[in-house]
Amino acid sequence: MINNVKILKSEVLSDNWYTLKKITYQYSLNDGTVQTQDREAYDRGNGAVILLYNQEQQTVILTRQFRLPTYINGNSSGLLIEACAGLLDKDNAEDCIKRETEEETGYKVTEVRKIFEAYMSPGSVTEILYFFIAAYSKAMKVHEGGGLEHEQENIEVLELSIDQAMKMINNGEIKDGKTIMLLQYIKLHQIL
Repeated sequence: MINNVKILKSEVLSDNWYTLKKITYQYSLNDGTVQTQDREAYDRGNGAVILLYNQEQQTVILTRQFRLPTYINGNSSGLLIEACAGLLDKDNAEDCIKRETEEETGYKVTEVRKIFEAYMSPGSVTEILYFFIAAYSKAMKVHEGGGLEHEQENIEVLELSIDQAMKMINNGEIKDGKTIMLLQYIKLHQIL
């Protein structure tokens, strides 16, 4: 096991969109050996994600938007189907996800349930993601959604049956990890 971790040096490589640092650190192994390593860590802040579900209709609300990293990695359209998500900024996770839900989907939810937290890419990204679920109904729709213009968001809101969403995981139409985790959670816990 690793113990006595000590940061020796931290160098900012980029501070354009978020912060990319090169960290030099050392640690001790159980046998007393000391090792030194260099790694890069991308700090984009923490985030929250939510899956809206309707038990009566057996539907979920997802979004579709362009994601440059997926395009660079071979997703020919760059479009990705996802659960609604956003960075916390200065908010707590619950306030953040309520705000993001309204901005992105057009639904105003007042009651959300946190189900777990997870690091999504701990080998290179500092972000921890807070996962939520919430029931929705047509009465909660306050506008069309789509995101904020000043944030250059261009989000399409999708209402899908849970069966269709699960098929989309199997056929590769849904490839977003956080979305797959949430869809599997509501199936595993028989919420839908």
